[in-house]
Amino acid sequence: EEDLATLTNRALLTLGLMVWAVFFFKLTGILLKAASKNPMRFSAVQDSTFPLFNNLAKVLLFGGAVYCGIVVWDVDATGWLASAGIVGLAVGFAAQDTLSNLFAGVFILADRPYRVGDYIRLDSGERGQVTFIGLRSTRMLTRGDQEVTVPNAVSGGAKIVNESGGPYPKGRIRIQVGAAYGSDVDQVIEVLMSAVEDVDPKMICRDPEPRVRMRAFGASSLDFELLCWIPQAEYRGNVKHQLNRAVYLRFDAAGIEIPYAKQDLYIKEMPDMAGLGSGDKA
Repeated sequence: EEDLATLTNRALLTLGLMVWAVFFFKLTGILLKAASKNPMRFSAVQDSTFPLFNNLAKVLLFGGAVYCGIVVWDVDATGWLASAGIVGLAVGFAAQDTLSNLFAGVFILADRPYRVGDYIRLDSGERGQVTFIGLRSTRMLTRGDQEVTVPNAVSGGAKIVNESGGPYPKGRIRIQVGAAYGSDVDQVIEVLMSAVEDVDPKMICRDPEPRVRMRAFGASSLDFELLCWIPQAEYRGNVKHQLNRAVYLRFDAAGIEIPYAKQDLYIKEMPDMAGLGSGDKA
């Protein structure tokens, strides 16, 4: 009778354990789905990462349920745990690159160093717009319409400049130009400021206002810098083109020389052409 009562109790506990396991399976899915619909509060859980967290939660719940079942039936699971540890270690070594990309992708989605639509610049020099952030890699579209795929383990450990980041999407452009020594400094500043008028007004911010700074006395020029702000990072290349063109044309019209590297060759003495001629005859 005692063995029958013990068996009955264990069977009832197992049945209750299964019911609670199914309940928590459903509850976890509902909570994670609700969290994925509110990414502002739960940045790590999004539509793209919902399957990962959902499956991970179910695996943990299943493991906990199995452990409780082992405790209820008083089974010695030492050998099983040791085997599972060995298998897990082997799988970890075999898939270490995949796992590193996976965890880096989760951290990127949680930390948000960049988002879809941002313009970023990689250490290698590529610049483009982020089009997709997955659990394994990040994709960006360059200005040449080429798609670059970066593994998350690489982007997670590299220095990436987010041109669309910061408190607002505005960005500053620096146009560096030199004027020859002897130029009228006030005139140079005035001409540089007037060059902003030749740019599409939709691509230049008036707050903060454009400004000119004289930066240094260079080896062969007075070094100036024209500073302008653009409302969006995607305008950077076009605005630089328009400003460089406007600066050159206005400098040329104002007679301001832009120094450039040049060499003068001085001939100290002409060779003796008569001697060379006699030598050739000999």
